[in-house]
Order: sequence, then structure tokens, then C-alpha cells
Amino acid sequence: MKKMTQDQVIAKLRGAGLRPTRQRIALAMELFANGDRHVTAEELHREAAKKDLSISLATIYNTLNQFTRAGLLREVIADGAKAFYDTNTTEHYHFYSQKHDCLIDIPGDQLMISKMPPLPEGAKVASIDVIVRLADE
Repeated sequence: MKKMTQDQVIAKLRGAGLRPTRQRIALAMELFANGDRHVTAEELHREAAKKDLSISLATIYNTLNQFTRAGLLREVIADGAKAFYDTNTTEHYHFYSQKHDCLIDIPGDQLMISKMPPLPEGAKVASIDVIVRLADE
């Protein structure tokens, strides 16, 4: 994703059916203005605080969940209770570095899933998430 202006961010929110409130715009600028990234709610909260944006952690979680439901973000559970929010919503996978506590994209065409078990009757695949955990020393 390329860098986005505030007008482009507002258009992105509207295009996803979200009203561009002041807080949504501010958080969307943090998320989308500088290209694709992986971020936790806590990291986004710290970034907002550094810019003197008075937004509670609860509001950040709510906004991240709204953006995820609207298709603007993809939630990636990397380590049990730790969720990253990915601005790249295209089909791709991840390496997870426990040592550096970060995700690294694996392009979708770089990993092939060759066999799937039969799906339960009436079920459809919504997505496939693959996280390759790195043995950091």
C-alpha cells in the first residue's frame, strides 16, 4: 500500500461504510498513511499518545475491531492472546518473530497448501491463516 493523504483516508473510511469521525480519521492516518504495517492496539495507543491524541485504549480496540469488520484490517493472532492488526488485507501469510515480537509478510504465492481435509457438510472456507513461528536465538 502506498502512502495516503487525509482525504484518501477519509474516502477509504466512507468506502467501507464508516463515518469519518475525528478519532477514526486520526487512527486511520496512523494505520494507513505510511503504507502496510502490522500493529497491536497497545502500539497504536502509544503512537497516538506521542502525537497528543487523547484516545483511550478501549476506543482504540473498538476502532480496530470496527475497521476489521469493515474489511480495512485483518486481525492476526500471533501468540495466544496477542493480536496484530494488518493493513494488508490481500491474501498472504506471516512469519512471527518471538524475539522481535513482530510479523513479517509472506506473499500469498510463496506458500502452497497442497492438501485440505474434507470440510464439514455445508461449510465453506472463509480464509486460511498460516503463521510460521521463527526459532529466534
